[in-house]
Amino acid sequence: MAASPSRRVSTGERLNTAETTGKLQQILAQRGLRMTKQRRVILQVMDTAEQHLDVDQILARAQKIDSGVHLVTVYRTIDLLKKQGLIDELDLLHLRGDRHYYESHGPRDHIHVACLRCGKVREFESRLYEQLKEQIARDFDMKVTISRTEVGGYCGACLSVDPSLAAPSKTAPQPASADDREHTRSH
Repeated sequence: MAASPSRRVSTGERLNTAETTGKLQQILAQRGLRMTKQRRVILQVMDTAEQHLDVDQILARAQKIDSGVHLVTVYRTIDLLKKQGLIDELDLLHLRGDRHYYESHGPRDHIHVACLRCGKVREFESRLYEQLKEQIARDFDMKVTISRTEVGGYCGACLSVDPSLAAPSKTAPQPASADDREHTRSH
């Protein structure tokens, strides 16, 4: 699938690479926040990540650069980055238990698309997603400042290994009743 201005799909784990991220250290320095050696290492790990990382992965990568990085510093740095609005915390459909993953903000919001069999997570951008957020803003008279969407299914590689995954689900969702639709609108 070719990339276009209206729709982009990651070819690997992440759509946002070093070209579109890598700004955490720069932004924190501009905001006058303290930059310890350990914090710089953690930010370097997050700035260069090309996949969604959990705390253990951040710590392991940071300790490869500087063995003096401690878990408490990872948690404190993540907390700081969340408070500054620079990273998102994701559960990624709880594919790997109750772990939470972190990613720096890319240039646009995107949808996380996860394979429920192999656990691969990719990112998808679309003008339609942007239009949906605009419609939500209009319909609810609000400014949308954050959106998180996850889609789960089976990737092509897993379907080729196990074609039974393509069979219809035995518990197909039932269409929403008029009452359900009205309830959704009123909230």
